[in-house]
Formats: sequence, structure tokens, C-alpha cells
Amino acid sequence: MGRRPARPHPAPAGGGVPLPERTVTVAATRPTTPDSDWWRSAVIYQVYVRSFADGDGDGTGDLAGVRAKLPYLAELGVDALWFSPWYLSPMVDGGYDVADYRVIDPAFGTVAEAEKLIAEARALGIRTIVDIVPNHVSDQHVWFQAALAAGPGSPERELFHFRPGRGAHGELPPNDWPSQFAATASTWTRVPDGEWYLHLFAPEQPDLNWAHPAVRQEHEDVLRFWLERGVAGVRIDSAALPAKDPALPDFVEGRDPHPFLDRDELHDIYRAWRAVADEYGAVFVGEVWLPDSERFARYLRPDELHTAFNLSFLSCPWDAARLRTSIEETLAEHAPVGAPATWVLCNHDVTRTVTRYGRADTGFDFATKAFGTPTDLALGARRARAAALLSLALPGSVYVYQGEELGLPEYEVPVGRIQDPMHFRSGGTDPGRDGCRVPLPWSADAPHAGFGSAVEPWLPQPADWPSYAADRQSGDPSSTLALYREALRIRRTLPGFGDGPLTWLPAPDGVLSFARADGLVCVVNLAAAPCAPPTHESLLLASGPLDDGGWLPQDTAVWLRV
Repeated sequence: MGRRPARPHPAPAGGGVPLPERTVTVAATRPTTPDSDWWRSAVIYQVYVRSFADGDGDGTGDLAGVRAKLPYLAELGVDALWFSPWYLSPMVDGGYDVADYRVIDPAFGTVAEAEKLIAEARALGIRTIVDIVPNHVSDQHVWFQAALAAGPGSPERELFHFRPGRGAHGELPPNDWPSQFAATASTWTRVPDGEWYLHLFAPEQPDLNWAHPAVRQEHEDVLRFWLERGVAGVRIDSAALPAKDPALPDFVEGRDPHPFLDRDELHDIYRAWRAVADEYGAVFVGEVWLPDSERFARYLRPDELHTAFNLSFLSCPWDAARLRTSIEETLAEHAPVGAPATWVLCNHDVTRTVTRYGRADTGFDFATKAFGTPTDLALGARRARAAALLSLALPGSVYVYQGEELGLPEYEVPVGRIQDPMHFRSGGTDPGRDGCRVPLPWSADAPHAGFGSAVEPWLPQPADWPSYAADRQSGDPSSTLALYREALRIRRTLPGFGDGPLTWLPAPDGVLSFARADGLVCVVNLAAAPCAPPTHESLLLASGPLDDGGWLPQDTAVWLRV
């Protein structure tokens, strides 16, 4: 939606809420050097290269495609790009099975082209964040191939978790740890010489042994490799998983400490990483799924990670009370360590926001994904637009997954075309994550919605994809793309948004209303009845049309200046 003209707007009769004294405020300490604290308020756009834009016409997205779309990203107004793994990989798990961190996968380009992309983006004011996957590597990695060849008891196998099996003939796995892809799937694979190796994810992703100094040194060297090429930050995949109990005991629900999640040894690893990052002025964001807020905050101490993904907000249902609780808990757990919160509605692993919010269950849980879930896309789109303004008005940084700015829904990829290992590891019951990874639509009238050339993309696109195309939305002031562009412009130009204080305002049940600095207010109506906005001098932006009296209909958000 385009920017609405600023005008005085008194409180509507019978329901306007004047602003109270600021009494409940959550704030985080900020550095004083503006350029050094860019990450505390940044809008970071996630690029899943394989599905972003195809520059060479082979059906797979690549760095050439991203470079060609840099003007689009600059116009959108993002501060940084986070690239999902672009390294050499067999692509068993969408690039999260890394065979060599110092090589760009040939499907995407070369290291030289990555360097050009980093520099060209920076010239447009856009920084680059790369993805590091410390828990595991590909089974095609030179280390693992050497471990297989070397045999039991060799130094090469000490880099991983090789163990003899249990049972009379070693025929049983060494322990019963659950898989991260499917609880019923095995986390152990037996090799021809009889030993087993650990993989919390797919068999093609053997877990590294982080108790080994060579593993730690290699990852610090990889960090330097990319930091020296100009990247501004690193996203750490599955950041709470790499350290394991060396005894590899059986899994017991509730046992403390956990044998492979959130172990204390991780903090020494990330302190060493932080020392490397500080040499280059780079930042870290960790993917940390933890229910314990005190344990979560430990990762954000001043000498560890800068930020961590707020995954409770991502999985929260579209419910005012639960969203407020998630926001309050997030800010509270970040406050003691002075770290900014991060807000994200979607990423390459979860059901797209438009689809999720259009379902009876609007939360997200991997365990509940199923084929054929009924969805009201019009309802979901309305809620997703409101959620965008909500997330972009909260203190801290915001992550936007590619295509969210186009309002893309999830696509149920035909079974015969699914590539995600989550689908196969579930025995075919889980539709997997491919539905949020469908190649983007750029041009409504071009083959395959302008993703590349006449070659069919690596994943099929739904028939209605051209209706979401970026070129079509660019000319429509009411489009989701126009809404995002204007929201990011306002956020960038008004210092009250981003990191800083938040104060909750009185509001009816089902309505979220809060003030930011400099007289900025966000109101989101999740209730069935329309609600009146607070007294304000101007309406900056609305996620959808207001009613004739200027009130917010259900599933609508506004930004106001008071």
C-alpha cells in the first residue's frame, strides 16, 4: 500500500485512546558509533540463491541472478543480505550439506563472482551475511571421505563420531538419539567395516566432533576466509547443536545436561569465534531454538554472539495475547545482556506466512505439517500484511525471507517433484520444505514468471505465480511489494523505529498497541470488531483499508505519529 498523506486525525468519537505516560519501557543498550551498530536495527533479507533469480538460464538460481537484482533489493530498502549456503554441495539438504566452504558451488558461480557481489551490494549500502553450518558437513567432504578410507581407530575418524554398534554383532546403533528431521528416523549409519557414524540430520550430513581442536581451527579459518572477502556477518546454523556429550549416552527426556543440545562447551567455541569477528568488525546471528530464556540469553553475552533468531515469535499463532507474551518475553530475555531482539515471520524452513496465517492453526510446528491442509489465502494475506507492519515496528532487527515482500503463499509441490529430505525421512507424510523454496516470480509475462529462461526451474511453480510477479506489483500502490517498500522507507528515515524503547498502550482485548520513540505508534487489530486508533496527528501507513470512520478493521495494522 502506498504512503497515505499526513493529516491531523483526532480520536474518533467513542473510542479514541489518548497516549498515557510512558511507564512500562524495555530498552537495550546501544553502541554510540552509528556505523558500528547497523545490525541492531537492520532489515536483513534472506536470499535462498537456488530460488532467487536464474542468471545463466539453466533453471537454477545463481549469483549472476542476484547481482542483476541488486537494484531491486536497493529499492526495497534492505540493509543486508543473508545468503543461505552457497558453497560446494551435493544439495542433499539444499546446500546445508557443505562439501567445501572455500568453493562456491558451480551451479551458483565462483568465489570471484561472490567477491564481486559482496562489493557491488556494499556500493549500494547493502552488507552481506553468509551462512556457516558447524554441526555437520557433507559426506562428500574430504575429511569424511578420508575417515571412511582410514578405518576404525584412525585419527581421521576422530574428526567425527564413529562408534562400534551395540548388540552381539554390533548390529544395533550406538545410542537412541532422535533425528532432527524425523523423530522416528535413525541418527546412525553403519559403514562397511562395521562402525557407525552419527548424523543428527540426514545420513549424508555426518556430525563433526567439536571436542577435536582441528575442527575448531578449521572453522575459525573458514570465518577468516569469508571475512577477508568483505562479508559483514555470519549466520550460524543450528547453533545449539554442535557440542556432544563424549560418552554419547542414550537420550532421556528431561535429563540435564542434554547430551547434544545447548551444552556448556559451546560457549567457549563462540567466544573464540567472537574474537575473530571482532578483528573484522563483523557480527554473528545464531539459530538458537531454546525454550529456556536464561539459557538462550547466555549465547548473547557481550563476548559471544551479537544476536540470535527469535524463533518463538516466528512460530507464534496469530493471537493478540500470545503475540504480546512472545514479544515481552523476547525483550525481557535480551535486556540483561544488552542485545537487540530479532524478528522473523518466515524462512527457508517454515510454511510461508500468507499460508500459515490462513489456516485454522496459525502457529508453526514441524510435527504438524501435512498435505492438503485447508487454507484461506485472502485471510492469510491480510494477516501477513498486518504482521509485516507489526514486526517492522518492534525494537531490534528484522529478517525478511525472499518472496515475503511479494506476499507469496506456500506451494504444495507435487510428490514426484519434492526434493527435501524431510519428506523422505518422514516416510512421505511430511510435505517437506520445498513449498517455501519455489523459484520467485519476477515478470508476469515471461516464461516461468521471469525466473530465468525457457528452461523449467529446479522446482515447479504454481499456475498463478505470474499474478505475484514483482513487475506487476511494482505498478500497484496497493500491492504487498509497495507496502514493504514504504514500510522500509519509513523505518529507515524515522529514527524512532528499530532498536530502542517500547511502551505498551491501553487497548481493547485482541488489539496490540505500543509506542516507540519520537511519537511513533503501531496498532494491530486482531479482534473481530473494528477498533479506534489512538489520538494522532498523522497516519503514516496502513496494512489495509480503514473503515469510513478511520477505524481499523480486523487483521489490520497502522503506523501513526502522535
